[in-house]
Amino acid sequence: MKSVDDVREAGGADRERAGTAAGAVAGAVAGAVPAGKHAGGRRPGETRTREAILDAARGCFAERGFDATSMRRIAEAAEVDQSLVHHFYGTKENLFLQALEVPLKMPQALAAAAEGGREGVGERMVRAHLALWDDLSTRPALMTMVRSASVHRVAAARLRETATTILADALGKVVTGEDAVLRSNLIATQLIGLAMMRYIAVLEPLAAADTDTVVRYYGPALQAIVEG
Repeated sequence: MKSVDDVREAGGADRERAGTAAGAVAGAVAGAVPAGKHAGGRRPGETRTREAILDAARGCFAERGFDATSMRRIAEAAEVDQSLVHHFYGTKENLFLQALEVPLKMPQALAAAAEGGREGVGERMVRAHLALWDDLSTRPALMTMVRSASVHRVAAARLRETATTILADALGKVVTGEDAVLRSNLIATQLIGLAMMRYIAVLEPLAAADTDTVVRYYGPALQAIVEG
């Protein structure tokens, strides 16, 4: 289990190895930087540890929710000393906010699915949505947001932002008319409800159904809302 001193030593070891390999270049840099000063940027050991803690936090929040997750549990999952969690993120609330950050893949995937006009967009949106939830690099953040929305105001705000900004932006060219905002809300409700029952509540046989089957049945429902 890593402590603050371990991370600092790891960063120092990385710099020592880099200096040995770089030779004269490292010497030139050392001459340009005052003694005892870091040349700039985050220490490699600190960066890796910070990322490991955030990944562990997303997993814990996704599995247990905000209230049932402790800083100690996150530290154990990340295999670091609890002092490091406080060192990098301060409070559980701040760490939770970081864990709620929507992966960049989400707006990109939804925007790509909406390209090509109205025809078939319902099925494309369902397929893109399922792909994001099946992706282990994006699922923890999404699960944290959806699972916690009913009990945590910040998670609820982030979920509303996802529905009214990310999804609405993606659908802006295909969902039009006076009631476009309402129909975008309805599409968001359909997709979030699908994710909740398939990935969080694990409702069978929906949870075990293959992607093509879900898209075939669910796509037309979204398409009907798109068409108005």
